[in-house]
Amino acid sequence: MTDEPVVVDGESLTPDAVERVARHGATVRIPEEARERVRESRERIVDIVESGQAVYGVNTGFGELVQERIPEDDIETLQQNLVRSHAAGTGRKLDQDEVRAMLVTRLNALVKGYSGVRERIVDVLAGMINEGVHPVVKAKGSLGASGDLAPLAHLALVVTGEGEATVEGERLPGGKALKRKNLEPATLHAKEGLGLINGTQLTVGLASLVVCDAERAMRAADIAGAMTTEATMSTTASSHPSIQRVRPHQGQTESAENVRRLTQNSEIVESHRNCDRVQDAYSLRCLPQVHGAVRDSIQHLREAVETELNSATDNPLVFPADDADDRASGTERAAVLSGGNFHGQPLALRLDYVTSGLAELASISERRMDRMLNPNVQEEHLPPFLTEGSGLRSGYMIAQYTAADLVSTNRSQGRPSMDSIPVSGNQEDHVSMSAQSAHIASETVNSTLRVVGIELACAAQALDFIEDCCPGLGTHAAYHTIREHVPHLNEDRPIHRDITSMLAILRSDTLFDAVETALDEPLS
Repeated sequence: MTDEPVVVDGESLTPDAVERVARHGATVRIPEEARERVRESRERIVDIVESGQAVYGVNTGFGELVQERIPEDDIETLQQNLVRSHAAGTGRKLDQDEVRAMLVTRLNALVKGYSGVRERIVDVLAGMINEGVHPVVKAKGSLGASGDLAPLAHLALVVTGEGEATVEGERLPGGKALKRKNLEPATLHAKEGLGLINGTQLTVGLASLVVCDAERAMRAADIAGAMTTEATMSTTASSHPSIQRVRPHQGQTESAENVRRLTQNSEIVESHRNCDRVQDAYSLRCLPQVHGAVRDSIQHLREAVETELNSATDNPLVFPADDADDRASGTERAAVLSGGNFHGQPLALRLDYVTSGLAELASISERRMDRMLNPNVQEEHLPPFLTEGSGLRSGYMIAQYTAADLVSTNRSQGRPSMDSIPVSGNQEDHVSMSAQSAHIASETVNSTLRVVGIELACAAQALDFIEDCCPGLGTHAAYHTIREHVPHLNEDRPIHRDITSMLAILRSDTLFDAVETALDEPLS
């Protein structure tokens, strides 16, 4: 992991860079060209305030109160009141990585230069990221339009020295947290409260982490499927290029290619190539088709997240006058356009799509697990529940129960993007529920990583019962990596430790690094 700071320029942020900041403590740097855009955007707001024109979010009330005109002397109070009143979240406290994802994504949206905040605001946000001041943000309260208002308001409170934040694990009042790291709170000027809280940054921050974890789950499932194929004496013929060529979905092609690469030089596959079995069960034979469909859903989400990360999601947005048509309100130097870029539907629908895909990935993984554990369907070389002395010992029997619980939970998750509840006096009469979609996708990908981790542990155990044949180049590397963290199950032991260890090597990319080193190329 490089120590180079992540460049936050409003144009080039990626889910992987968000993860670096959120989970690996990377710092951020704002380039001068982005700072110049922020300064120019602020000048436009100053022009508007001086013009005396009524502009939403600058000198009017909010939501249903849009018709209320605010005197110039009260504009700063208006902004602070906005942040205080909108900090109405509830539920669990967001984890540190989730908060850092919100911070870096909000910062990136502001430096695009369409929100009208001062450079001072972006410097405080950057300082909080770099110095480890993490606002206490409640998970519940966003409808995904007008953006993630309540969670972002909890974040914005700390920018002003209010609210609460954690610093080095200690929970402090916002002002004391900033002072601990020699940061000064900001007083909010015109438009800045709204600029901090109006946007999709809880949704897109969580979605960025979902993308990274879903891609891990996808690669891990291909590895697990390849190992299970070997452990059950199944065939890799279903991954043959000719089959994929006549149904050329991108994800299907990539998962099939992964299975072939992982099992290249497999003595196990060669040992039964001409056996009497005609076809394998669907959970093995249809791996490319099912995994591929999930892979496509993840790519679909990544595309939306990469666009959203580098978008202006505020409302209203501030443009140079010549960038807007003559219906815009503003002065000769500035134009303000009200719109709906805060609406989370582009993310909500794709997050729900990925939730469905990940539920299927966990489901097919659990079914492959059963092929190894179930004495009614497993191959003769495998003992019941993959343990010597079954009966006296239960082996991995209950690991499948855990997987079944996780699969069932995944299936029962709702699809929030189909819901909408009007709010704000019916002014905001169609909302996206994108934050709920992001939370559910996060829970689902965490469950799916665990299910696939259990399959990997079972596959390693099953391979121990195959004598005189070596696995493939990639599957052998995966086997040895698993065995470095999860020993062969000789005697019954608390299996939760195996599940925890497997999750750790997936989240740390340890398994993928070992496999890709052995293959001398990255997995798709």
